[in-house]
Amino acid sequence: MNIHVRGLATAFLLFAAGLLQAAEMPVPPVTPSLAAATKTANKSTTDHSKLDALKGPFTSGPEVTKACLSCHNMAGHQVMKSIHWTWEATSKTTGKTLGKKWAANNFCGSPLSNEPRCTSCHAGYGWTDKDYDFTKQENVDCLACHDNTGTYRKMATDAGHPLYEDRAYQPMEGPPGTKQLKAPDLTKVAQHVGKPGRDNCGNCHFNGGGGDAVKHGDLDTSLKNPPRELDVHMAKDGANMVCSDCHTFNEHQPSGSRYAVNPKDTHGFDLPKDDHNRATCESCHGLAPHKEAKINNHASKVACQTCHIPEFARGGVATKMLWDWSTAGKMDADGKPLFIKDDHGHLKYSAAKGDFKYGENVRPEYKWYNGTVEQVSIIDKLDKYIGKDGVLELNRIEGSASDENARIWPFKVMVGKQAYDPVNNTLVVNHVFGDDDTAFWKHYDYDKAIKAGMDIAGLPYSGKFEFIETRMNWFITHMVAPKEKAVPCAECHTRATDGRLASITGVYIPGRDHNPWVDLLGGLAIAGSIGAGLIHGLVRIITRRRKENVK
Repeated sequence: MNIHVRGLATAFLLFAAGLLQAAEMPVPPVTPSLAAATKTANKSTTDHSKLDALKGPFTSGPEVTKACLSCHNMAGHQVMKSIHWTWEATSKTTGKTLGKKWAANNFCGSPLSNEPRCTSCHAGYGWTDKDYDFTKQENVDCLACHDNTGTYRKMATDAGHPLYEDRAYQPMEGPPGTKQLKAPDLTKVAQHVGKPGRDNCGNCHFNGGGGDAVKHGDLDTSLKNPPRELDVHMAKDGANMVCSDCHTFNEHQPSGSRYAVNPKDTHGFDLPKDDHNRATCESCHGLAPHKEAKINNHASKVACQTCHIPEFARGGVATKMLWDWSTAGKMDADGKPLFIKDDHGHLKYSAAKGDFKYGENVRPEYKWYNGTVEQVSIIDKLDKYIGKDGVLELNRIEGSASDENARIWPFKVMVGKQAYDPVNNTLVVNHVFGDDDTAFWKHYDYDKAIKAGMDIAGLPYSGKFEFIETRMNWFITHMVAPKEKAVPCAECHTRATDGRLASITGVYIPGRDHNPWVDLLGGLAIAGSIGAGLIHGLVRIITRRRKENVK
């Protein structure tokens, strides 16, 4: 009986609150989404195949770049100021130097000492070691972003260069046998360039962390040509958008950053005169996109993605959820590196990298976020980043219900186990790639690999290492489901221990939380309503009888 009273009390108060809000704030008109506008083909005003500078033949990427710069004479300078080139970024909230070079992660680790492998996703050519010349414009890779043939690919182990001749390639973790890789026709590619498409961005960002879907959870090759059920923005029968429609560029500087995600866009619709950053939902959909005022009211404390991305890794490609480096280095009965696949064909153990666990259709974890991410760098002392549970939080998400700018955001939480220096209390650089006798993937000796990595990086090392459990939070912002597939209200407004917002603190959530005063007031309100109804009915009966007696 008490449960029913509580439920009725909550329902009554919600109903009353809704009436009051509706009376005070009229339902805003529905404004057509900018993203929903008919997409037209991005046709260049130049036929590059007719330009003398691009007649070729070209034998290397830098040769193509020199030809590009003969017309686009400021492009090189612009790219060389971007994070795609420098791999460095300064946090606007913490002032810390981050970027791929310095920010710690629990995937492949640091690119330092591993440049020829990691820089296959650098927007340039030839970054083989720490002495790379960042001032040479001809080393900027124009084709990685602007190839429109779909044939240009950087070679995984060639420091950002594509293949220049056909080659047989044996993937380290693949099945026995080699793959025949075909070199792109650089002249043809140079003559067929244009604005970046999903393939261009995806060649790196879909494969972050060393493979398809490994890192982000909401970015993988299923988004190259997704159905509307997977992503309403990128689907051809949806908005058919490309990455740069949201992640706009100004002088080759991209908008949107995982180091400084905008927690709450209060600007709304993007206008070229005063806002060049469309990497928020509100930029296209406005501040009040729903017909119902109550749902719009949620947006002050709940990020759009929280409701509109019910699960990530929904496209049939599993994402890594755990990576344990501490188990790496095992050999099989023949003394060869051990590789084991699970029943789904995923590599669950690699001698080169350790143990893995995967997930598909994963429900995000939810946290308050106010715009500040406390990202650990490879030079930080770890004390203040280790929680009471002994886990190192590599990028702690700041925020609480009391923060004016904080909203509830969805995250993929990646769990790892990685090496650190217990004496200096810092993470270590692990030298994994190379032909030398210290590279871990050659000889599987952590002592040699870590010492070499720290020496090359120029960082202090005590000579001792241990392994520590780590966590890393990844914002979930892609794979937006159709509106009819949004998270149902009852999955958050529930007292079930597995409710989506069960771990969210500092806020009263109707249907989830119990407050005796609310129950009492609700019960009194219901009793009063019933009593008032009974009295009203009784008065009418008495009045009617008196009238009848008068007649």
